[in-house]
Amino acid sequence: MLWVAIVGLVATAVAVALAGRRVLFLYRLATSGQPAPERIEYAKEHAGAEIKAQLVEVFGQRKLLKWTPSGTAHFFVMWAFFILLTVYIEAYGAIIQGAITGHSDFHIPLIGTWPVLGFLQDFIAIACLVGLVAFTAIRIKNSPKKLGRGSRFSGSHLGGAWLVLFMIFNIIWTLFLARGAAAANGNLPYSSGAFASIGIGKILPDSELLEQIALLLHIGFMLVFLVIVVNSKHLHIFTAPLNVLFSRRPDGLGPAQPMRSGGKVLDFEEADPEVDVFGRGKITDTTWKGFLDFYTCTECGRCQSQCPAWNTDKPLSPKMLILDQRDHAFAIAPYLLAGEKEKESFPEDVLALLDKPLVGEDGVIHPDVLWSCTNCGACVEQCPVDIEHIDHILDMRRYQVMIESSFPSEAGVMLKNLENKGNPWGMSEMKRAEWIEELDFEVPIIDSTMPEDVEYLFWVGCAGALEDRAKKTTKAVAELLHIAGVKFGVLGPMEACTGDPARRLGMEFLFNMLAQQNIETLNEAGVKKIVATCPHCFNTLANEYPQLGGTYEVVHHTQLLAHLVEEGRLTPITPIEEKITYHDPCFLGRHNKVYAQPRDIMAKVPGVQAQEMHRCKDRGFCCGAGGARMWMEERIGKRINTERVDEALTTDPDTVSTACPFCLVMLGDAINEKKNAGQAKESLEVVDVAQLLIKSIKQG
Repeated sequence: MLWVAIVGLVATAVAVALAGRRVLFLYRLATSGQPAPERIEYAKEHAGAEIKAQLVEVFGQRKLLKWTPSGTAHFFVMWAFFILLTVYIEAYGAIIQGAITGHSDFHIPLIGTWPVLGFLQDFIAIACLVGLVAFTAIRIKNSPKKLGRGSRFSGSHLGGAWLVLFMIFNIIWTLFLARGAAAANGNLPYSSGAFASIGIGKILPDSELLEQIALLLHIGFMLVFLVIVVNSKHLHIFTAPLNVLFSRRPDGLGPAQPMRSGGKVLDFEEADPEVDVFGRGKITDTTWKGFLDFYTCTECGRCQSQCPAWNTDKPLSPKMLILDQRDHAFAIAPYLLAGEKEKESFPEDVLALLDKPLVGEDGVIHPDVLWSCTNCGACVEQCPVDIEHIDHILDMRRYQVMIESSFPSEAGVMLKNLENKGNPWGMSEMKRAEWIEELDFEVPIIDSTMPEDVEYLFWVGCAGALEDRAKKTTKAVAELLHIAGVKFGVLGPMEACTGDPARRLGMEFLFNMLAQQNIETLNEAGVKKIVATCPHCFNTLANEYPQLGGTYEVVHHTQLLAHLVEEGRLTPITPIEEKITYHDPCFLGRHNKVYAQPRDIMAKVPGVQAQEMHRCKDRGFCCGAGGARMWMEERIGKRINTERVDEALTTDPDTVSTACPFCLVMLGDAINEKKNAGQAKESLEVVDVAQLLIKSIKQG
């Protein structure tokens, strides 16, 4: 047995050295980027939440199990890695014991002969084999050769995936061969429990040589697998727990993160573009957390399959956005990590890659990819390893807008209007209160401080005050609050855009300017509680203004109205005998997890027959307006709002409801096109949930 120990331990030392060298390379590459101390600080401050995330996301596989067949298969394969570590303890113990004593009946102290452990080892190994069969079937069924863009594996490195499946298979069959041979020789630690190993032992010959060869094969395949893993996408086996640990909680949605340079939030009054990092112009502007995202991508394509841009034939694939940056980082890594003298002798092909822009017509990321994103969050929601795709996109947009002044031309008009008039349409601020004149009751306009008897500030928003279709929602909400006896006021001309379109476009400076102006107004007025009808305003006020010192209790109008209905302060009476399908606004649903309240309101309206679309709630499909795309032309592929309306029409609705003025406009435009083409009934309309509620209450 001495030769077995020598071969096994030497092979182990070589494999560990090769894997360790690769890990050191990955660490050096990641730390060549920007610091992200806030990630470490957050993990320390929220240790409880991080432990829960590890239990639920990593060990519990919550996100993967949403995709039942593949998720279940992955669950068992992953747990095989954990549980079968005990088999490797037994294997190494056997070869070392064999070299010393000549016997190889090693068992783990205390638990090593426990039949339950033997059963668990065999069960999980068989479950792993079944999982491999499931993975094979899924990959064949969803092959890009058959489905093209329709395959979530389109663009993935398929060869590496098949190699890893093959290596895991080799590990499992050699495991059973080694354990079966040990059982045949009387060396298996378990007299019962290990049902498969004992069964195989009954048909194998009593041969010490077979046991030794099988043991080395098993260890050998594991060591080769280790080296492959750290050099492939399956690196996520080790990096996924780290990526989850340093991700934002509850997820990477909700607030956009402030711009940072050198790990500190950028102060625009003192910032210098020549010195400070403005977004991401080159790969080294990426933080180490961004590099961790690169390393952790499993290439599963769940993000791609849910992306509204990809599903409407646009070039954006969230998966490929990450992989293209990763591949570029690996390509130029030798130069980034080289010393000054070594850099002088680098080949021209590597030097040419260094000159390649991160974003550009000939860049790593094409501009059409960058500007196709709606910030809907479907990619982040579905990613099983907590990659934060939107953060990557926003950082690249910031550099393009603020340093390169390169962005869709029509968005420039929106930015000028925001800067000069405080709203994207460039309309006079005096028009913000005109909707009040159409009501038959008074709405206080707050011009100094909030009166003591006013509970809520009603944040109307630019669309709610200035866009005709959205005004209907504004008036409906105002009437409902008045009927319920809720005291509220508005800022009227004092209200300016929250800055969401500017921030999501990448113009962080303008966002800061608008946000600070609004925060000053709100704080001077003594505002504590805000109700907003626009999910984009809601998200910005609730989640982003605290970054600049503006902390308020913010609710969406559907949350407040659902509460008032539940309390009996609003009672829908008149039936609305219609089939209604509800569209989840991305910034209300995925970004802020408000799914139930709009549906609760509809459920209280008599006569309503709710029809869910195929893609709803956390798998809802975007209207196409987020990420400042409301003010950009959609020139590539199918229009996202048309795709969504096509899906809505499959439910044969009488009405499409939503809870966002952007969605109201986008879906309304698409429905009008369908009506003109004779593809939708003339009576079909898009309304806000608040409009349904006021209709049932007022007619009663």
